Amino acid sequence: MDIQLLKVFYTTAQEGSISKAANKLNFAQSNVTHKIQQLEADLQTQLFYRHNRGITLTPSGQILVPYAEKILHVILEARSAVSDSAVPSGLLQIGSVETTAAVRLPALLTQYHTNYPSVAISLITGPSDKQLEAILHYELNGAFVSGPVEHPDLVQEEVVTEELVLVTSVSHPPIASIHDMELRTLLVFFEGCSYRSRFNQLLQEEGLVPVSLMEFGSLETIIGCVGAGLGISLLPRSFIIEAEQQGRIKCYEIPNKYSLLKTVFVRRKDALVTPALAAFLSEMRSHFHV
Repeated sequence: MDIQLLKVFYTTAQEGSISKAANKLNFAQSNVTHKIQQLEADLQTQLFYRHNRGITLTPSGQILVPYAEKILHVILEARSAVSDSAVPSGLLQIGSVETTAAVRLPALLTQYHTNYPSVAISLITGPSDKQLEAILHYELNGAFVSGPVEHPDLVQEEVVTEELVLVTSVSHPPIASIHDMELRTLLVFFEGCSYRSRFNQLLQEEGLVPVSLMEFGSLETIIGCVGAGLGISLLPRSFIIEAEQQGRIKCYEIPNKYSLLKTVFVRRKDALVTPALAAFLSEMRSHFHV
């Protein structure tokens, strides 16, 4: 099987369009079409349905996609393995949930960059489910997500346990009971956030229905809006210490069964541990005292 043909097929499947794949690969559309036809002839099966709206993967094409992804990644790993020196270098792609990236990672990344300046670090933030999907598709070397994570293709290391607390403005009436939240507007991260999931679990198990939910994309925005009296939120205590000390917000403890949430570093079991990743794991373990 020709690797170039496989790359064209995989790119076309990911893009969902021959024209988009041609642009990404810097090929002519006719060239992409011809290479896909070559692969179909080699495999003796149709990989795409052609129709007036474009293309759609056939069942055979759907089966081939994960194999193509893995084969192309193994080729990249092989090239990296034979060219890697003992000195960490190259690109290191790390993912993280927004809050961990904002509070827990700056010191770690600074220390790592100081010790290994030849490594280009790329940090991608987003909810845990998106980070896990990216790792499974070999798009990240690893990611900091909420755990525990149960998946046969992944390995995880616990790095820290966060204590979640209710956060309100300083002018907000005291919260004496969880049920005081029922008539409040809740400020949360976008769908897929582990803190939001824990908030939903708490509400459901206590039989509570909030007045409304407002979604935000950053920690600082939520803290600012809570401080302004827009609503209340559930956030890790370590992330709001400074705002609390400045008198911008108040926090309240919640029952232990809801309050503790682990942060883990996750990576693929079968992925190559490059010198850059090995050095990062060592720095991470030292930083978090793992």
